Amino acid sequence: MNRYLLPILFILLACTLQAKAQQRPQYSQYMVNNYLLNPAITGIEDYADIRVSHRRQWVGLDGAPVTSYVTAHTPLNKGAASTKYHRALAHHGVGVAFHTDKTGPLRRTGITGSYAYHLPLTRSINVSAGAAVGIIRNSVNTSDLEFTNPNDPLVGGGDFNNNVLDLNLGLWLYSESFSVGVAGAQLLEDVGSFQAEGSRNPTLDLQRHYFITGAYRFSPTESLDIIPSVMVKMAAPSPAAIDANVRVMYNRQFWVGASYRHEDALVGMVGVYISPLLDISYSYDATLSNLNRVSAGTHEVVVGFKLLNNRKIICPQWIW
Repeated sequence: MNRYLLPILFILLACTLQAKAQQRPQYSQYMVNNYLLNPAITGIEDYADIRVSHRRQWVGLDGAPVTSYVTAHTPLNKGAASTKYHRALAHHGVGVAFHTDKTGPLRRTGITGSYAYHLPLTRSINVSAGAAVGIIRNSVNTSDLEFTNPNDPLVGGGDFNNNVLDLNLGLWLYSESFSVGVAGAQLLEDVGSFQAEGSRNPTLDLQRHYFITGAYRFSPTESLDIIPSVMVKMAAPSPAAIDANVRVMYNRQFWVGASYRHEDALVGMVGVYISPLLDISYSYDATLSNLNRVSAGTHEVVVGFKLLNNRKIICPQWIW
């Protein structure tokens, strides 16, 4: 195989991902797990929050992205409270996240550990700041590539790998009725790239990503909540992308929602908080771009577990 082919492949893959602002995985249900975007969420609730998700994007399109993740975070020294919905206490939080995202021959795997500090500003408004540090591993499996020369020395040559340090920072302002967050991801870009000296493996340049999120909870009746929210994603040189959605929650236990991703997809969502231990949600993305000619849409499932939930909370107090 021509020695320039593999670097060209990486460049094409990188351009494809950047064009859709998807160098980092796409999530339709980010609002039920904002920890994915902002490490300042770490330890925000009164229990250990664990979430597992699987997403199949553009079903029917060969080599389309398939993403899975596991996240877990918990508060430290938060203290107890006597009321169901109460003022947050100054406390620390720690967490860990693992994700894997496969697009064609390219697989990206990341693991991070996070820390956040939460501080009450008033009786109802709180602020937190957090950081997450980890490693992103980019791999290309040559067995997924097609070779015109069966005697090419790279046939059956295994994976080409590159490891990069990852740094994420975030701020979160929140109360029981609103939240606003700002976060940056992959802030080191390629400063933290490391591989064996003299390695011929190509690298996939990282983009810095920035996320701005906001949500508000209206409660027109005692049993009904209406929650509009928005997320703006920026990753130069790609244009900014906007997700706007609204969810309607009944009795703080069942919810349905819809989301619009600019020039990309219309999303339908449904979720239920089954018990103080378990909740589950599902979303379907109807593709609006020309990919809808070859794709049957996108499916995403999120399963949540609340461990050490001594207060038997069913609906989260701060991330709703």
